[in-house]
Order: sequence, then C-alpha cells, then structure tokens
Amino acid sequence: MAYGNLETLYRQVIMDHYKNPRNKGLKGDDSFYTVHIKKPTCGDDLTIQIKVEDGRITEIYQDGVGCSISMSSASVMSETVKGMKIEDVLKIIDNYVHMVKGEPFDENLDMGDAIVYQGVSQFPQRFKCATIAWNALSKAIEKYLNSPYHKDEE
Repeated sequence: MAYGNLETLYRQVIMDHYKNPRNKGLKGDDSFYTVHIKKPTCGDDLTIQIKVEDGRITEIYQDGVGCSISMSSASVMSETVKGMKIEDVLKIIDNYVHMVKGEPFDENLDMGDAIVYQGVSQFPQRFKCATIAWNALSKAIEKYLNSPYHKDEE
C-alpha cells in the first residue's frame, strides 16, 4: 500500500474512534481501578477505569474531553488491551510510548490499531495527547498491583 493510502487509512481509524468511541462511559462501581488525568495546558481531561480478574483486564472504560488524538487514542487503547494479561498490557504500553516518541520499538508486538499513532512522532507537541490514556492506564494498573486484592491472587 502506498504511503499516502496508509496515511489516509490511519486518519480514518483515528476519526472513527474519535466520532464513535469504544468503551465510553464510567461505571459507579468500587471494584474498578479508576484514574483521572487532566492536562490544563491543552484541555485534555480523561478518566480510565479497569476491572482486573485473574491478572487480566476484563473490563475497561474511558470517558473525557479533548482533541481527536487524545480521545481516539483512549478508545483504541481500550479495545487493544481488553481481555489481556497485565504483563502483556505493560509491554504494549511501553512499546506504544517508544513508538510515538519516534524511538525504536518492537514492530512484531501486536498493538492492534494503536499502530496508527506512529506518525505522532513527527509532531512532538502531540505526544502528550497520544499518551494521556496510556499513562492513565499505567497508573490504574499500578493501583491494581499495589492493592491487597492483587496480593490475594498471587
């Protein structure tokens, strides 16, 4: 596929997730690990919720306001990691961050539609937009790993 066609496809994926976000809406349930991040400099404001059972993210929800990059990335992230083991999710988060920074990353690691954000590396000012959801997910996983419930599963 020609570069222009690939760029168009990536743009379509981003706009589809922005206009039709997946896993949108929060649950009023204490069994979820919840993280809220707000970037006052740009207006991105996002909350991520995860439910973890047997070391897997069984449910994930996101809700917020922001630019097309931040909101579509939250939607893509939620679809990418749902059902995955925590250790695999952490690998994907690390790989994704390296990719959007323009650093070497494992191209063989299946990141689903998250690969469409590879072009963000050409626009450093959009890095925070592309990673806000992934940072929130990382913090939610950290909450889980530090919780007494996680200790009971070990």
